[in-house]
Amino acid sequence: MRVPRIYQPSPLSVEATLPLDEDGAAHVGRVLRMGPGEQVCLFNGDGNNYLAEIVSAGKKNVDVKVLSCEANNSESPLNLHLGQVISRGDRMDFTIQKSVELGVNTITPLFSERCGVKLNGERLEKKIQQWQKIAVSACEQSGRSVVPVIRPAMDLQAWCAEESDALKLNLHPRAAFGINGLPQDNKRIRLLIGPEGGLSADEIAMTEEYRFTDVLLGPRVLRTETASLTAITALQLHLGDLG
Repeated sequence: MRVPRIYQPSPLSVEATLPLDEDGAAHVGRVLRMGPGEQVCLFNGDGNNYLAEIVSAGKKNVDVKVLSCEANNSESPLNLHLGQVISRGDRMDFTIQKSVELGVNTITPLFSERCGVKLNGERLEKKIQQWQKIAVSACEQSGRSVVPVIRPAMDLQAWCAEESDALKLNLHPRAAFGINGLPQDNKRIRLLIGPEGGLSADEIAMTEEYRFTDVLLGPRVLRTETASLTAITALQLHLGDLG
């Protein structure tokens, strides 16, 4: 049986005995119904896996003892920051989950002219928290021990204007070349994915002002969530560790 992976947002050290946080305890105690003597794999975002044994377990409280620590080398050599215009319904949830599985390091939700989602204040803050939990769950599932950051949502122009030494990419159907045409020495990428209706002409012009490079995915028009995951996969194949 595969040892369950549990995110524990606290310092971890070998021989330490500690309680799992509320989410971890609920998953181990209520969902998996694990008991004393069984083992879990903990991670806290520092890049290591911590094998731990359950000391006591109830429906709400689970105590574990850390047995060993091992470096987790599952991170891609490609550092990828996804700027994703927020999509409707559960499409944004899906995009975040799968992009984390594919190795994205940072995700910034964006608002643009044609963004069909209206979020602000407390509702937006709750969404950011929800998306961060989705990122954690994706790490538990995919074997990553570094949790990508879901940044606060921001306006498209503000994100494009941020100072960065990364190569900035924007998908465009009339681009001169595809992702395979990028030089292979690029290991830091900022990838912009527009809304379901696409970027406006003014926004496309604005990305050019901020020195974004247009790249082509192919001859077919893809939905926003398909475009982001296809582009991330192509980048990991060409510049990262897929394939």
